[in-house]
Amino acid sequence: MCSSEEADLLRLEEVFSTTLGCTIRLILQPLLSADPEPSDPCGRECLQLLEQLRENAQRLREVTEQSLRSLQQRLYHPPSMGLEALLILNNTNHILQAHMEYIKSYTDCVVVQAFQKVSKRRSEYWRSQRKALRQLLSCGSTEGLVGTTMCQALHQPHAQHVQKYVLLLLRLKDTLGKHHPAEELVMNAVTQFGNLQCFMKEALDQAVATQALWHSLSSRLRDVLCTPTHRLLQDSQDIPVVVTPLRAERVLLFDDALVLLQGHNVHTFDLKLVWVEPGQDKHVFHVLTPEEEFSFCARDPQGQVVWWWKVTQAVCQALRGKKDFPVLGSGLEPPVPTDCRCVAYTFHHEGRLYQATYEGEWCRAKPHGKGTLKWPDGQNHVGDFCQGLEHGFGIRLVPQASEDKFDCYKCHWQEGIMCDYGICEYGTDKVYKGYFQAGLRHGFGVLESTPQASQPFRYTGHWERGQKSGYGIEEDSDRGERYIGMWQADQRHGPGVVVTQAGICYQGTFQGNKMTGPGIQLCDDDSLYEGTFTRDLVFLGKGKVTFPNGFTLDGSFSSGTDKGMCIQGMLDTAALLPDPSSTRKRQLGLGAFPVESRWQGVYSPFRDFVRSGCPEGLQEALLGFHVQSSRELRKSHEDLCCERSHPKDCASSMEDILKELLQHREHKALQQYLRKALSSPRHPLGRLLRTLMLTFQATYAGIGANKHLQGMAQEEVKQHAQELWAAYRGLLKVALHRQGRTLEEEGMETRDKQVHGLLLPLILPSFYSELFTLYLLLHEREDGLYSQGIANLSLFPDTKLLEFLDVQKHLWPLKDLKLTSNQRYSLLQDECFLSATKCLQKIMTTMDPWEKLEALEKTYGEIEATVSRVLGREHKLPMDDLLPLLIYVVSRARIQHLGAEIHLIRDMMDPIHTGGLHDFLLTALESCYEHIQKEDMRLHRLPGHWDSRELW
Repeated sequence: MCSSEEADLLRLEEVFSTTLGCTIRLILQPLLSADPEPSDPCGRECLQLLEQLRENAQRLREVTEQSLRSLQQRLYHPPSMGLEALLILNNTNHILQAHMEYIKSYTDCVVVQAFQKVSKRRSEYWRSQRKALRQLLSCGSTEGLVGTTMCQALHQPHAQHVQKYVLLLLRLKDTLGKHHPAEELVMNAVTQFGNLQCFMKEALDQAVATQALWHSLSSRLRDVLCTPTHRLLQDSQDIPVVVTPLRAERVLLFDDALVLLQGHNVHTFDLKLVWVEPGQDKHVFHVLTPEEEFSFCARDPQGQVVWWWKVTQAVCQALRGKKDFPVLGSGLEPPVPTDCRCVAYTFHHEGRLYQATYEGEWCRAKPHGKGTLKWPDGQNHVGDFCQGLEHGFGIRLVPQASEDKFDCYKCHWQEGIMCDYGICEYGTDKVYKGYFQAGLRHGFGVLESTPQASQPFRYTGHWERGQKSGYGIEEDSDRGERYIGMWQADQRHGPGVVVTQAGICYQGTFQGNKMTGPGIQLCDDDSLYEGTFTRDLVFLGKGKVTFPNGFTLDGSFSSGTDKGMCIQGMLDTAALLPDPSSTRKRQLGLGAFPVESRWQGVYSPFRDFVRSGCPEGLQEALLGFHVQSSRELRKSHEDLCCERSHPKDCASSMEDILKELLQHREHKALQQYLRKALSSPRHPLGRLLRTLMLTFQATYAGIGANKHLQGMAQEEVKQHAQELWAAYRGLLKVALHRQGRTLEEEGMETRDKQVHGLLLPLILPSFYSELFTLYLLLHEREDGLYSQGIANLSLFPDTKLLEFLDVQKHLWPLKDLKLTSNQRYSLLQDECFLSATKCLQKIMTTMDPWEKLEALEKTYGEIEATVSRVLGREHKLPMDDLLPLLIYVVSRARIQHLGAEIHLIRDMMDPIHTGGLHDFLLTALESCYEHIQKEDMRLHRLPGHWDSRELW
């Protein structure tokens, strides 16, 4: 059964809905329909505020009618609808929101006196409407100003309606029994509408006070400050306060801004960017803003408390983005504004950030955290900030003055300056990947042209204060040459090697980008010039030419414009024919660039990282951030993004890396761990290896694939293995230190064993392609002779070849051969020692010197096993028997570039094998290789001078 209170609520809603309809029809619509439209900005603003008020009034009327319908359904169909189904109870917030919006738009109009200003335009009409306006007021006179009457007509019915809501809901609550399902809902509605009643009073008081403020200000100040959104919270004319050092004449606290007046000057501070801190004196507190810091000093403690409390509350309210409900500061304890905020602000003071807009996180009036800086000239910075400065990873776009292009810096920053690792994409079609210091390229880095650049080039090496300095590699594709050597102040300076696309090499001392003084030139045909050059690398002065055939030309060289080169000297043709390897195997750069000092710029950041204890925050800055692909790295400038691993992910992975490190100390487990670490671009060891691969390719791939650089490359790979082992030991030391343990000292012998036996085989595949190419070029002539010998030997059937090689017949494995009725032993080919041949061919399938030696050892084992099977007993082969059998197997294995393979194994194998079985077998293989080169395989040397047709 419905109560009388519910019937009263229904009538209350009916009356209020009717009143709102009359208000819209009699006041708001006539105010908005006045012609002509005002031309002044103030008049247009008033019309906009009135239009908003009309919309909110209409919205409030719709919500009231929804509430009315729910009451009607309850009253006319009580069995089907419980009390808790009333809109005013089950959706109180929906109704409150409509009332709040109406109050907001109404008080906005009050603040700027919109009713008074607009009504003046049709004063005659509004005087005739006094009687209609009187109908909307339950009390009071309408004999005053028309604008004031309008204010009362728009507010009084609303305030009375909310008051009656509270009274009727309280009466309704009293009618409910204990534990009624709707009791809690009714009590919540009473509380909420009671709070709304208080809020309405405060909102109106603030609006009236703000309206009164404008009359106390000069017209100039009023034009600056008078906005409908401002609400005055405190005025220093009411409670005096002194502001230092600004010396403000008057202080106004609004709900969204703190305003200091100094004559005609107005200093406005957004409350979202105001931080309040207590001072040492109880009468003083400090205010921090992005560009100003000042203190408030009240005359007495009570005044200080009021200002402190109101500023703090206003800041909290501004940060929440809406007015406090039910009423400002109604809680027992005032909330404390958070130090960390996210706001946009444009800087106005002269300086580095002049006219820049920062949007992001703040802490104590300084950009702190993640944010974006934008300057009017188009310069942008997105990244991490600390105490007002760029600090951490950030991306900056800098527009070029002359063209519609940008420089894009993706790097780490420290106190506003680029430092550590970064990737910079310049609008001039250049890209730099490397390290910075004090905003300049410093340390190791690569500067190269983009693929679409008209003049391609690349520099890989060291920098100092923004200039190429130290050891570096420059490739000039236009000139078809590569410079390997020392630099100073962006110029080639000191010892250097130039390798040209034509295969000519120069080595000497450079100054001012030109070679000066004595030097050497090595040609592709192995001729050698030793002497002085012009700055254009032309022979000039005393020099000596050694030709491939051993002839020498010693004298004085000069050149003329018409006559070509002139030589005065002695040609010596009596010299003995030189050892071909003595000229062919001349190696450049070995003495000029000590291997341990070439790539210190690559190792130094890693060493610094390890020495500092592998701090989580420095992993990315020192070791570089990981990018998924070059395509993702070169995204458009508008994204301002770099697909890199998140710093937090890096931090956790570093912790995991150190923990996992301790779990793999035994040889086999350590080998598996290092293989996995070196293959991962996110692991410090893997990252370091990839950088070393980059330097190796920059030096020895392409134009640098020159046989005279093989010595440099070989010792470089070995040095990298030593440095990577030292890096692993450094990480292990840090991991043990975190557990309170120490790392045992490692002897030189133990270190060499681990470097050559464990690490070198793991990293060699990363450099194998370029390194093996150099071995191929260096031993090209011997391998050519060897290939010809193999081709000749392949003409022989197995028995004829065994006979030719003087293999004793009782060692021939003829009984292993399965013949058909139409076959003879003398015609079979590639059937003898087949298992040994297949073992030896495995040398070509692996890059690990140890695995190559194992394949050679198994080949020897298979040869002995075959011989033992032929003899029917175990037999150990003496060298005299082994060598011809091994020559046979080598000839049948047909390994291409065997000379390059042998020398690479010899150079890269573990020294522990020196003098052992593997050394013996490798020496035997070398003898076979040399024998096949030198042996003249012409058929007339065979017994009986067989014709090739007789062989088949």
